Amino acid sequence: MYNTTFICDQETDCILDLNGKIAVISGGSSGIGFGTAKLLSLKGAVSVILDIDEKRGKKAVLDITALGGKAEFVACDVTRDSDCRLAIESIADTHGTIDILFNNAGVIRRKTVENLEENEWDMVVDVTLKGAYLLSKYTVPVMAKTGGGSIINTGSGWGLKGGEKAVAYCAAKGGIVNMTRAMAIDHGPQGIRVNSVSPGDIDTPLLHDEAKQLGQDDESFMEEAADRPLRRVGTPKDIALAVLFFASPMSNWVTGTNLTVDGGGLA
Repeated sequence: MYNTTFICDQETDCILDLNGKIAVISGGSSGIGFGTAKLLSLKGAVSVILDIDEKRGKKAVLDITALGGKAEFVACDVTRDSDCRLAIESIADTHGTIDILFNNAGVIRRKTVENLEENEWDMVVDVTLKGAYLLSKYTVPVMAKTGGGSIINTGSGWGLKGGEKAVAYCAAKGGIVNMTRAMAIDHGPQGIRVNSVSPGDIDTPLLHDEAKQLGQDDESFMEEAADRPLRRVGTPKDIALAVLFFASPMSNWVTGTNLTVDGGGLA
């Protein structure tokens, strides 16, 4: 099974240690993905960033290595089967294994079902839900062959309840949360844990783009987003810390679980 023994003298000193682990992060060039790639690398993992934006992905690698972490970039359109297969095969060939997969790539279109175009529905569902399926499809056999691993999917508070003018996003994120449970059942016997993290509003380019899509003033939009019990919008690090929990030995007996990280927004 994956990470069931500790190699440090003091368990509390090594329980979040990812030294030598290979972590694959989709949508890893910015926002939650970049924040997570950075944190996992600083905990000892090699963070392999998958993204469609090659320029931004390579910059993310430079930023992480400048901090002393280990990172690589692999260009990948998560909506394309061939891209996902070749990316995972390349990483497995280079490193011999994949220990952590963070299915994080996602997009949003703030429209009702009446106003949403078919191509917009396809884009949101394909990037968010199909991408997680494709990367998992090719990663699971690699993990199973090398003793297991941890898959973490990015859900959303709107995958647990409805949201205004976000029908495709809500559908895709609801699918992610239940897909997580199904995968945990299927692949637990192979030593693979599958969990999801559901963020609330996080200060990322994606959130600021929502304000533009809705035609709202950015400052007032962010103030409204901060209207929750902890009185602030989340940061990428808030979510990265939750992903670290699921990626590390601290969660060895946790699978099929969704962790809401939203400052109390759904409370």
